[in-house]
Amino acid sequence: MTQVSHETLDVLMVGAGIMSATLAVMLKELDPDLKLEIAELRSSGAIESSNPWNNAGTGHAGLCELNYTPQAADGSIDIKKAVQINAQFEVSKQLWAYLAGKQGFGSPRNFINPVPHMSFVRGDKDIGFLKKRHELLSQHHAFADMEYTEDKAAMAEWMPLMMQGRDEAERIAATRSLNGTDVNFGALTNQLLQYLAGQGGISVSYNQKVVGLSRNDQGWKVEIKNSKTGERREVQARFVFLGAGGGALPLLQMSGIPEGKGFGGFPVSGQWLRCDNPEVVKLHQAKVYSQAEVGAPPMSVPHLDTRVVDGKTSLLFGPYAGFTTKFLKYGSFLDLPLSVRPGNIGPMLAVARDNLDLTRYLIKEVLQSQEQRLEALRKFYPEAKAEDWSLEVAGQRVQIIKKDAKKGGILQFGTELVSAEDGSIAALLGASPGASVTVSIMLNLIERCFADKAKGEWAAKLAEIFPARERVLEEDAEAYRSVTAQSTQALQLA
Repeated sequence: MTQVSHETLDVLMVGAGIMSATLAVMLKELDPDLKLEIAELRSSGAIESSNPWNNAGTGHAGLCELNYTPQAADGSIDIKKAVQINAQFEVSKQLWAYLAGKQGFGSPRNFINPVPHMSFVRGDKDIGFLKKRHELLSQHHAFADMEYTEDKAAMAEWMPLMMQGRDEAERIAATRSLNGTDVNFGALTNQLLQYLAGQGGISVSYNQKVVGLSRNDQGWKVEIKNSKTGERREVQARFVFLGAGGGALPLLQMSGIPEGKGFGGFPVSGQWLRCDNPEVVKLHQAKVYSQAEVGAPPMSVPHLDTRVVDGKTSLLFGPYAGFTTKFLKYGSFLDLPLSVRPGNIGPMLAVARDNLDLTRYLIKEVLQSQEQRLEALRKFYPEAKAEDWSLEVAGQRVQIIKKDAKKGGILQFGTELVSAEDGSIAALLGASPGASVTVSIMLNLIERCFADKAKGEWAAKLAEIFPARERVLEEDAEAYRSVTAQSTQALQLA
């Protein structure tokens, strides 16, 4: 093993997934002179959570995800999260629309396709919820075109596969939003990486494992090992982004920054049933979400999705949860035990104590037979045949465990950006809605870690790329309609 000379960078990013690729493109647009490297542990980009078969591929926009509009004990429904996520996804579309006009970026249809988003419920209680949800959402300009129906003939047009063989007496209802999308985040990631490759001052290196991370006067000294050759090198970077999915937590712990103290991770694996039979696939052109079973966590919301990957359309149903101690799909079973620290053992034990229902749910999911999985599918598609569906293992999701003054520790479903006080390093932890709102998360990072430049020399460029930010999109109906129309046209979605 030879030690090579030091390299000096403005920015080092760890992980070649959607997060790092997006941040790299944004920073290079804001400052083309930046010297930047993306270091990836695997042999190519988008291998883990960004891979199209490792995630649901939904452009999460709050159109169909019922867990984004929770119902309180008094029956009231809170639509704030759905409105927020819709605005964040539209911000993502603004960046993609901007890039679609740049030479060397390629066609947006390689990664985004129009697919209606629907919600589907059964029984009087859930029908009452869906109807009230539709009434509230449709008053907001972002959801004004959402349709609601209890008419089975209409549903037979919207989702014919799901209506075949269904009990005529069953009470069901659905909503439909025709402006939904399917996003192949693996294709998008690789398209972003290819676009970056055509620019100077940037390198993407593979089979690179970060084995050392220490702060110094110039920023961060990072020791990197080539996992194939064993060769080690040192990189000096003014700013480091830990965008390595489930692998970000151990790297955050390695950094030793006080802001990272107390965080833990709860890894959850996933599985899908996948159908490639064209006779079945052609009868379902939609993403249909329903309610999670009683006692199941929000991440378990069942959905039957149209997926477009490399020009071929398939169906995915799930997710079926599982448990492993790995933080990455291709990680180590030691990931979870090695992440335990004196600072996070309290929150982790508190979460274990308070989430026995989740533990039981995961054990039940792991022990399911293929026939039991098909039974869940048949609530969506009554005539599903076993021979049309195969089991697909999805990527890992590491849910956030963090300190809580009252409970000792809480399990958080979502994403969290953790950064040092001086803005020299940041890590992204967590999962859904993740990829769909990457651009908003990275804008938050830029405004937090590059605050002076974001307000100063980068302000005009940011305004050019993003004509309307989240707050404007949430509150200004005219601006929302104008900007989304431009994005829709640029992304060839109309």
